[in-house]
Amino acid sequence: MTEPAFASSGRSSRRLLALGGVVGPVGFVAAWAAGAVLADNLSPVHDAISRLAAIGAHTRPLMTAGFVAFGLGVPVYAAALRQVVPGPAWITATVTGLATIGVALAPLDHSSAVDSLHAAFAVLGYVTLAATPLLAYRPLMRNGHRRLASAGVIAGAVSGTSLLLSSVGDLSGLFQRIGLTAGDVWIVASAVAILSGRVSGRRADG
Repeated sequence: MTEPAFASSGRSSRRLLALGGVVGPVGFVAAWAAGAVLADNLSPVHDAISRLAAIGAHTRPLMTAGFVAFGLGVPVYAAALRQVVPGPAWITATVTGLATIGVALAPLDHSSAVDSLHAAFAVLGYVTLAATPLLAYRPLMRNGHRRLASAGVIAGAVSGTSLLLSSVGDLSGLFQRIGLTAGDVWIVASAVAILSGRVSGRRADG
């Protein structure tokens, strides 16, 4: 039986949107990884990623570009996630992207007020990043996507725990990077699953 043209078109559109879940996180991680190499007197173990985009940092354009890539790419991916994963996971994915745009627009060392705004955007972005895979767990399990669902629980737990640990002690930069990377890896994995058609909103075989 010939597939309706609108169904094929809708699937192609969804896969195009899902690309944002690859491009955004990869651009973000690449920016802070390169920034760690290029930055003077900044430690990826002790210093927050946002220091790379602080006022006066020569890595600011690079890191700001990374924030913007994530901030634009992940909400685009969230539109695809909404189509295949019922529930609020797409909302938290959208918010974590928009909060990252806020982080870029409120760089550190501008003023105390802007620093406070930066912190608020950062916390919002952290919480919603960790929440996204956790909120996707039940609908993914219901549709038979057990591996991606289980990976989401691990990613959410690692992300949330690491980001909490980043607020204490002198290893804040390390824990922040671990927490953000855990959430980013799950977003990329889910985006690839949508791109491949393995997650399509229909119940998986088996």
